[in-house]
This record gives sequence, structure tokens and C-alpha cells, in this order.
Amino acid sequence: MLAALTGVGLSAAAGLNAWIPVLVVALLARFTDLLVLPAGWAWLESGWAIGATAVLLLVDVVVDKVPAVDSVNDVLQTFVRPATAGLTVAATTAAADLERSTWVTQRPWVPVLAGVVLAGVVHLGKATLRPVANAGTGGLAAPVLSTAEDGLAFTLSVAAVLLPVLVLLLLVLGVWGFVVLRRRRGRRPAAAGLTPSRPPRWRS
Repeated sequence: MLAALTGVGLSAAAGLNAWIPVLVVALLARFTDLLVLPAGWAWLESGWAIGATAVLLLVDVVVDKVPAVDSVNDVLQTFVRPATAGLTVAATTAAADLERSTWVTQRPWVPVLAGVVLAGVVHLGKATLRPVANAGTGGLAAPVLSTAEDGLAFTLSVAAVLLPVLVLLLLVLGVWGFVVLRRRRGRRPAAAGLTPSRPPRWRS
């Protein structure tokens, strides 16, 4: 159960920001004893890997807060976010081995595939909401939503490794926020369409 929650948390985080869960996992493995990566995944915590991930994260954080550019970035990240989800799930599953089940050991591709699919779903929701929110606010929503998404991705990543039971609560809050924003964006066009028009004046 804990291994599943860890995978869910990291995958959802990757769907919001591809590089935050990768960097969190790498830093925890390099500087703490909370996560010990096996030899096959040791490269993830190397200095060059952490440095490259940090640069990619910085670029993503900046461009994702610029209206219109954020939508282009979402298109480019369509395959990157699911791929990094699969990477982090595979690494943490190999490191933690929390499940200790023969079924998972014999089918290591199952949690990875599930992580890829979940990240893709989260990414699709993010990419769908952002243009609508930007159009309704004149682009002001981009930096606000991006900052909130980055914060949720970081919290999910840390919770997934340190306290997986919190993942469910964070996901519920994230889904609730998404639904609220979708409803608000949908009400504005409807309200605009119902604006009464002044009847024409007839001259005698």
C-alpha cells in the first residue's frame, strides 16, 4: 500500500512539473539515509545529474509562468512528464522495495506503467485548464497557477517519500481545486451570453 502511494504521489507530481520529483528523489538519496538507491540507479544522485535536473527545473519554472509560452511548454512536456514519472517510480520502487510482494517483484513494469499513465492524465488536466484560465484573466492566471502547481508538486514529492499516507489528502485537495477552477471558468462565458440587451427604440 505504501509503495503504491509513493508511486502515485511522485507520478502526480511529475504530471505537474517533470523535474521536481526527480530532484527531490535525487537530493534525498544523496544527502540523507531516507532513500538509498541501488547501484543501477546511483547515477540519479550524481553531481552532474542533480545539476542538469536543477537547470531543467529552473527553465521550466520560468517559462511556465509566462502566458502563451506556458501552453507551448505544456505541448513540449507531453512526453517528458510521463517519462520522468516512470523514471522516479522505477527508482523508488527499486530502492524502497516497500511492497515485498512476489507479484510486484515479478512485474516491475506495472507500477512504472501506472505512473506514466497517471502523470499523463494530470498533465492533460493541467494543459487543458491553463489556456482557459489565461484567456479568462488576460494572462494573469499563468504565474499564480504555475506557482501553486509547483508548490503542490514539491509537497507531493516529499510526502510520497517521507509520509505516503498524506498523498491521498493532497490529491483530493488538488482535484477539488481543479474542479473549482473549471467551474469558475465555465460560468463566465455563460454569464456573458446571458447579458440582457437593450430593446431597440422606435421613433414615431
